[in-house]
Amino acid sequence: MSTVTLSAPPALAPLLARGALRSPFKRPSRGASHPGTRLLLPGLRVDLARLAAYERVCGFATGADALPVTYPHVLGFPLAMRLMSARDFPLPLLGLVHTSVEIVRHADLPATGEYELAVHVDGLAPHRRGTEATVATGLRSGGDLVWESRSTYLARHRTEGGTATGARRDDTALPAVAEWRLAGDVGRRYGAASGDRNPIHLHPFTARLFGFPRAIAHGMWTVARCLAAHGTAGSAAVRAEFRAPVLLPGAVTYGADGAGRFSLRGPDGRLHLTGEVIPVSGGVRDEAL
Repeated sequence: MSTVTLSAPPALAPLLARGALRSPFKRPSRGASHPGTRLLLPGLRVDLARLAAYERVCGFATGADALPVTYPHVLGFPLAMRLMSARDFPLPLLGLVHTSVEIVRHADLPATGEYELAVHVDGLAPHRRGTEATVATGLRSGGDLVWESRSTYLARHRTEGGTATGARRDDTALPAVAEWRLAGDVGRRYGAASGDRNPIHLHPFTARLFGFPRAIAHGMWTVARCLAAHGTAGSAAVRAEFRAPVLLPGAVTYGADGAGRFSLRGPDGRLHLTGEVIPVSGGVRDEAL
């Protein structure tokens, strides 16, 4: 795998536009190759104003010198978009669905620290609904791996004999903890804080262009909002599966149990998100991601 070192995070708007323009010409197929490039961004420092905006919209406490467990995903998102909007990425960016995320935080993440960020496409796999890409992100401090994640993104298309790449979680309803009424501007506020201004999240009109009756919440906002309520102290692993879109405005029920599991359901009982938080033994890692 070749490494390309960046001097600054890529601008998201041109990447999204480039990916949209190339999408109609991409035809996913079994056995397609994926980019063999690893993007590396050294000397990364967090914009504290953007971090505070992110914390507010997701429900995290503000002012602490610590990154929320989900925030490195925001830092890595522009690098992931550069890879997935490139000519050699075989899946169309338009219509790509974020289906799951796995995060491991190995150590505390000071908001005022300096980090090295690395992102690469880890592989493609057949899925019963199309083809799924896995994007791996790693955050290092002083040479040690302090945070890592793996996100899966699904491109839907006709398949022959495709199988799901992951097991479904138990759909048993968790005890209801809180009911949240979500304003119609949640997608715009999260988009401003995260940089992810996908039109399906911003306005009813632009969402309808992609088949949604109105704007939908970002998947990473839903999991961040749950984790803000749940808490993730110390070293921890987070696993979440995005099951159905959350329409905005709307209402959801946050459920959780004592075993670390959490979920979001709609008023009709529809399951939108399942996840769990698992404590892990502390300590940074130094192997290459």
